[in-house]
Amino acid sequence: MKVTAADFSYIAGLAKSVSALELDQGKEYLVESRLAPVAAQAGCTSLEALCVRLRAENGRGPLSGQVIDALTTNETLFFRDFHPFETLRLHILPELIERRASLRRLSIWSAACSTGQEPYSLAMMLLEHFPQLAGWNIQILATDISPTVLARARLGRYSKLEVNRGLPASYLIRYFQADGKDWVLQERLRKLVDFRELNLIGSWAGLGLYDVVFIRNVLIYMEQATKLAILANVKRHMASDGTLLLGSAETLLGESALFRSRVVNNSVVYEPAS
Repeated sequence: MKVTAADFSYIAGLAKSVSALELDQGKEYLVESRLAPVAAQAGCTSLEALCVRLRAENGRGPLSGQVIDALTTNETLFFRDFHPFETLRLHILPELIERRASLRRLSIWSAACSTGQEPYSLAMMLLEHFPQLAGWNIQILATDISPTVLARARLGRYSKLEVNRGLPASYLIRYFQADGKDWVLQERLRKLVDFRELNLIGSWAGLGLYDVVFIRNVLIYMEQATKLAILANVKRHMASDGTLLLGSAETLLGESALFRSRVVNNSVVYEPAS
C-alpha cells in the first residue's frame, strides 16, 4: 500500500499530536509498512481509505490508537547497551542503598518500556546482586504508551530470539522456564514489576517519586521543546539525589539546565540540578 503526500502529512500530524512522535519527510516507507496490516485488519483496501476512517474518528477512536501503536518504535532487548546496567550495579545502586538504609525503600521507573526487557533486566539485577534488599520496599514501575506491548510485557513470555539478545545464559537458566518454543519469566520476577499505560506527553497524575529513572531511546524521536517539557516532568518525579539514564545516542550536554551530568564508569548519568 502506498501513502499519498496528503495522507502522510495527516498521519504525521496525528502521531505528533497524540504521542509527540516526529515523522519527517522520507519516512513514508515506515508509514506504509507499519500501517498496511492495520488497514487490512480494519477492512480498508488502501491507506487512503484508512485515513478516511481516521479523520472520521478525529484522532480519538480505537483505530487511531491502533495506528499510533503500530507507528511506535518498540525495539528493545535485555540489558541493552550493557554499560548503563553495569554503572547502576557497580556504583549508583550501592550509593543509593547506603543512603536509603534507614528508609529501606527503593524506587525505579522504566519509561517507554516496550515489551518489558528493560524493567525485567533491572529486576533480575536486583535479585542477582543485591541480596541485602530482601525485606525492603522495592518498586519497579514500567510504563509505555502502547497497551499492546504492555500486555506482552505482563506475560513475561519471550521467543528464543528475544532471550538470545542480551540475556546472560545463566540468567535464562535461573529466572526463566521453557514453554514450548518460548521462555517464560518466573512469577517472582513478574511480580516485581508494575506495568502501566502512560503517554509521556499526557497526564502523569499519581506517578510518584523515583530514585532511578530509565528513559532511554525515546526522547531522540521528539522535537526539542517536547523533550524539554518531558524532562521537566521527569525532574518533578525524581528524588533530589536520584539518577537519570538516557540512551547511548542521547545527551543533555548543553541542552538543559534541569540536570547536571557526571561520568560514572564510562557512562554519562544525570542528576537533578538544584
